[in-house]
Amino acid sequence: MSICPKNKTSRARRDKRRANWKMTAPTLVKCSKCGALMMPHRVCKSCGSYNKKEIIAQD
Repeated sequence: MSICPKNKTSRARRDKRRANWKMTAPTLVKCSKCGALMMPHRVCKSCGSYNKKEIIAQD
């Protein structure tokens, strides 16, 4: 047995509920070592550093 709604949900009420499902741009911060844009709390892709320490050796 499944849940059976008592009354029909109108289009306006349904769409109001779905109005908050929107995409947001990712938060970007400047790398403290090279100044490139990166996502916070992650290793920088351009210089390979995290928290001013080299984590990945770059060629």
